[in-house]
Amino acid sequence: MNVQQSLSDNPPAVRRLETTVAIAGGGPAGMMLGLLLARAGIDVTVIEKHGDFLRDFRGDTIHPSTLEVIEQLGFIKEFLELPHTKAEKLHAQIGDDTITIADFSWLPVKNRFIAFMPQWDFLNFLAGKAGQYENFRLLMNAPVTGLSIKDGRVCGLEISTPEGDVVIESALVIGADGRNSVVRDKAGLEVEQFGVPTEVLWMRLSKQPGDPNETMGHAGPQQGLVLIDRGDYWQCGFVVRKGTFAELQHRGIEAFWDAVASVSPLPKDRMREIASWDDVHLLTVRIDRLKRWWRQGLLCIGDAAHAMSPIGGVGVNLAIQDAVAAANILTPALRTRGTVLDIDLVAVEARRSFPTKATQKLQLMMRSRRKAPKANAGKPSGPPGFVKAIIKFPLLAHLAGRLIGLGFRREKLK
Repeated sequence: MNVQQSLSDNPPAVRRLETTVAIAGGGPAGMMLGLLLARAGIDVTVIEKHGDFLRDFRGDTIHPSTLEVIEQLGFIKEFLELPHTKAEKLHAQIGDDTITIADFSWLPVKNRFIAFMPQWDFLNFLAGKAGQYENFRLLMNAPVTGLSIKDGRVCGLEISTPEGDVVIESALVIGADGRNSVVRDKAGLEVEQFGVPTEVLWMRLSKQPGDPNETMGHAGPQQGLVLIDRGDYWQCGFVVRKGTFAELQHRGIEAFWDAVASVSPLPKDRMREIASWDDVHLLTVRIDRLKRWWRQGLLCIGDAAHAMSPIGGVGVNLAIQDAVAAANILTPALRTRGTVLDIDLVAVEARRSFPTKATQKLQLMMRSRRKAPKANAGKPSGPPGFVKAIIKFPLLAHLAGRLIGLGFRREKLK
């Protein structure tokens, strides 16, 4: 097994590696694509800049469509033995009312729930399965520093390792290195921004008797709070407009306690568990996508191709669907030709472009609030329009469940 292979396994003078596919980024998109390509007999190397996957407050939602991929791979029983919590419905509290905003019970799949699981467990699981193939390698502590380009075609990655700089030569480079992708930057791919960036302030609060018994969202006039049940604690995401965190820091930690408590179902004194700003983790959220996902010899997928809002927790789901589509389209080309043509890369983007654009459009709509009439200027405008629609037409929760749980285009393994 070649998981977490050290470059010191090679003689010290060797600073070049060869592989058929080099994947930058060991997140959901990169690890799933690495597993699928290795399973298909393709030589693949995944390069991860960190030394492990242990980073908190990442996308931890495993959606029904991803569970179906794991089912197809034959791993579902083993996967669901990992610690997780299930959400068969997603709820929101608006004032004193609790409404169901997404119901997965009608989905045409076997696993009709979202599994909340720490992302490091998910990634370690995928890495373990991929590592059973001799043609799979995972290099840790290896940030990408550049691209190898010859005659306009990307033909490899330049990486930094504890043993020194290394060039990985490959027939195809995959950029799966997240919303701050080094690969897409070095490739000169143009990014389009949509909407106004927001901030999510992540923190932990203890879970105690009498707390809600399920994952929920809570909405206020200008902000919202998401509670994710982690068993013995709540993972809390406080969603605010951009710049709010700096304002709260200026006003002091007690002002932050008051702001969170105003949209939280938990007792106000629970906020004192946030002892300092060190207990608050800032994520600036933006919605963007590449105008073109590829150039010769290179393809971007997942957040590197399209950064999503955390609304609905669909980022991981879309990343996995990108990986499945890429594996389905690229595997035949790699098997028959040992490389890919531009037409293959165009096909992946074409396959995933519509669900990406549709999801981002929906997220922008879900974030928007109608402006209050002039007569009510200065008064809260209430919850977003989509929440108001679900309150009026509860059956829309099933449609929301399908869009969140399966997306606009579900990919199946070929």
